[in-house]
Amino acid sequence: MRNSRRILITALLCALACCLLANFAAFADEAGAEGAAASAKYFQTYWSLLPAVIAIGLALLTREVYSSLFLGIVVGGLLWSDFDFERTLTHVFNDGIVASLASASNVGILVFLVILGIMVVMMNRAGGSAAFGRWAGANIKSRTGAQLTTIILGMLIFIDDYFNCLTVGSVMHPLSDNAKISRAKLAYLVDATAAPICIIAPVSSWAAAVSSYVEEGNGLDLFIRAIPFNFYAILTIVMMVMLAVKNFDYGPMVKYERNAIDNGDVFSGKGSEAANPNANANPKGIVLDLILPVVILIVCCVIGMIYSGGYYGSEPKSFVAAFSDADASVGLMLGSAVTLFITFFYYLVRRVLSFNEIAACIPEGFKSMVPAILILTFAWSLKAMTDSLGAKQFVEELVKNSAAGFQYFLPAIIFVIACLLSFATGTSWGTFGILIPITLGVFPLTDPLGVVCVSACMAGAVCGDHCSPISDTTIMASAGAQCDHVTHVSTQLPYAITVACVSFVAYIIAGFIPNAFIALPIAIALMIATLIIASRTFGKAN
Repeated sequence: MRNSRRILITALLCALACCLLANFAAFADEAGAEGAAASAKYFQTYWSLLPAVIAIGLALLTREVYSSLFLGIVVGGLLWSDFDFERTLTHVFNDGIVASLASASNVGILVFLVILGIMVVMMNRAGGSAAFGRWAGANIKSRTGAQLTTIILGMLIFIDDYFNCLTVGSVMHPLSDNAKISRAKLAYLVDATAAPICIIAPVSSWAAAVSSYVEEGNGLDLFIRAIPFNFYAILTIVMMVMLAVKNFDYGPMVKYERNAIDNGDVFSGKGSEAANPNANANPKGIVLDLILPVVILIVCCVIGMIYSGGYYGSEPKSFVAAFSDADASVGLMLGSAVTLFITFFYYLVRRVLSFNEIAACIPEGFKSMVPAILILTFAWSLKAMTDSLGAKQFVEELVKNSAAGFQYFLPAIIFVIACLLSFATGTSWGTFGILIPITLGVFPLTDPLGVVCVSACMAGAVCGDHCSPISDTTIMASAGAQCDHVTHVSTQLPYAITVACVSFVAYIIAGFIPNAFIALPIAIALMIATLIIASRTFGKAN
């Protein structure tokens, strides 16, 4: 019944969209003459956030992310063109989809995705994943141990969130499957150890991004000073450890965990086609066949990052300066490409895969990443639509106009605004670019409250990114864990909102007491108390 209702709703929405487009086509000539001026009535207004709201709402309602994102893109094009058919069509495809795919940075990320997909298939076929699963099954017996191992690995891979999501998900799913942990829970652990870890790691692509928005070369220093006030990231780690150690869940996650424990179905009927990636694995595979490529990938990606930042240039920069100036898409693409060649020859020398078997992994790896590539393309295009409608400028003016009268509550206010903006646009880095310069314009770098506000901006951006179904990090966490995307979003949301609420209270406290030695312990105590109450009220032991 529910599926029929979703299909009916989707069909009605598509029919409505077709009717609207037909109507706009009829009046295209009339509207075309006034197109550029008329679109100004939607620019830098609350209408600029409508495309993202529609895409997110439809995705959660229909649980079908592709058509939801596309309809959001179409709505953005309609508002931009003031409902002119021709201009809508060209804006959606030329300025949206084609421009997103023409971006060198975006293409670099897509190449990185494809290479990682190929490597995952190679590691599975070589028997490395199966060998690791056998080792883990013999040495890690409990669900708690499996979850803590996933968390630790996620914390160790702090270089970049994309790399983290795909690597941790691919490496850990044999262990999580053996421990009967649902893919929904694995996707949450992967996602929660991606951006939240990167945003408190001084040596990461995220630290480089944040530093680039601060003038006078004080970016890294400000980033480090803001780490103790990054309540959302720190409290997310506390929550993951508590859930694993106390062995309980609440919200929609309970259903998926119980199904995995009682029935052994880690997918709960979704994504079961990928349930046995090691079906054709080489029985001669050893754990080193998995570990070595991952270690090489980490080393090569670090070298690629500092190379893109000018560490090996004619005028070499310091390691920190090179990392601050690094282009993550270039560094990750080059690092993964070199790793692919090394892994290729390693498996040939080990004779666990023949040349033809390795060649067969290339299209298989590409196909495994097609869903993530499609969602990413639509998510980037949706961001282009909201950008063209002036969503960033609208939020910027909103923050500037309300900052003066709420100085001590400003960290909490900035946290909420960053959450909403990042959730609606699906990008943390774009949120940094909007809010950090505004915050630094209100507070000098020497003001402790300014440091708290910058940290609130970073924490809110990560929180919104963590919750948003159109976030690239959320999409990659789903891909890495081989979990249905909407299932991942819906099961993760209650956990993320819980941490966000505690973080909001913590930022109110930090606004009045901008001292990390006082505010952080209070925030952690509040988080632990909240989880204890949640476990007794809503939680179910696994």
